[in-house]
Amino acid sequence: MVAWAVGANYKAGNGLIVVGCHTDSPHIKLKPTSKKTSKGMLQMGVQTYGGGLWSTWFDRDLGLGGCVLVKNDQGKIEQKLVRINKPLARIPMLAVHLDRGTGTKITINTETHLPAILCSAIKDQLLTAAQSKESKTAEDVSGSASANHHNVLLQLVAQEVGATPENIVDFDLQLCDVQPSTIGGVHNEFILSGRLDNLFSVFCGVTAMCDTSTDKELANDSSIRMYCAYHHEEIGSNSHCGAAGTITSDAVRRITIALTGNAEASERACQASLLISSDMAHAVHPNYASKHESSHGPELQKGLVIKTNANQRYATTAMTAAMLKRFAAMAESPVQEFVVRQDMGCGSTIGPIVSTAAGLPTVDVGAPQFAMHSIREMAGCDDVIHKTRIMRSAYSNYTAVDQTFCHTCSM
Repeated sequence: MVAWAVGANYKAGNGLIVVGCHTDSPHIKLKPTSKKTSKGMLQMGVQTYGGGLWSTWFDRDLGLGGCVLVKNDQGKIEQKLVRINKPLARIPMLAVHLDRGTGTKITINTETHLPAILCSAIKDQLLTAAQSKESKTAEDVSGSASANHHNVLLQLVAQEVGATPENIVDFDLQLCDVQPSTIGGVHNEFILSGRLDNLFSVFCGVTAMCDTSTDKELANDSSIRMYCAYHHEEIGSNSHCGAAGTITSDAVRRITIALTGNAEASERACQASLLISSDMAHAVHPNYASKHESSHGPELQKGLVIKTNANQRYATTAMTAAMLKRFAAMAESPVQEFVVRQDMGCGSTIGPIVSTAAGLPTVDVGAPQFAMHSIREMAGCDDVIHKTRIMRSAYSNYTAVDQTFCHTCSM
């Protein structure tokens, strides 16, 4: 998604203030042929997406969500979103008695240990004994949805989208935890939820964009305010809808041409802009404090984290960090610093990718959290407030703040 608002005093070549984030999280997807039966159980064959903490997916109540292709009454194929929000699948952990080491250490083979149980074969046979001969014959058509997936799964999906199993052409579904998000902790201070990385940032970014795109806000602004949400960050961003694609540069060029008729102005605009790459950050874990560099251990409830890496795994520079700190000061919200230990690998995000592809000066930031990439993550409620305030401040104050910086060099 790309959304933007144009300041009333915008001129060709003026910069943009962009908040960018990713929408995806590590998850478990159904294979194109998911039908699998083993030892009296109907299972779904799966594949992993991204680098998840797969051990946390065991013994959870799992539903299904995603996109379904349906043939409509006019014979055309249309896409429908679906979420079956009930515990219809399960990945049971092996009993500790059968592998004594699993109490403290588990080794997971993602090919053989993750297929999810859908139902027992005998129960399914009893309930479908009255199935017509025609329906059974359809299962033999090679490449069809009925050939690739269990009939009981097709019936569930069809019911959710208001279609018949015969009209299901195909689907792209993933397992998802059905336990709802909640606020927890003694003082109701924690967000306990799946997919905080990175729907936390999506919420803050969209909220800030909507709050600052009023006529009053834009009346004296000379920049463009933009919000970008990308897919596929967890697997490298290399797709047409990922940060490595042409979405950002295409949007800037098309907007500039629409406003000024000058395509070349888009290149000048990018160099005069700022991208806030908005993701999550690793809070220092009280039980694993040694995993953090002693002077750079972000904590929950203490504000937005500026992420820096000398090897540009994060795209933050001294200049862009200083601008972010100015926005934070104007919002009266705290910031923290994160640098990974030198003897550990460093993750990355969309910041370096968009900065490289579109030529946008970038600062990488994140809200601190625990259990990143678990099926159930944890963050601080106050950090939603801190992050949203800073994003609002960036949109509202970019033009004025940018004029106080001399952009003469880059390190």
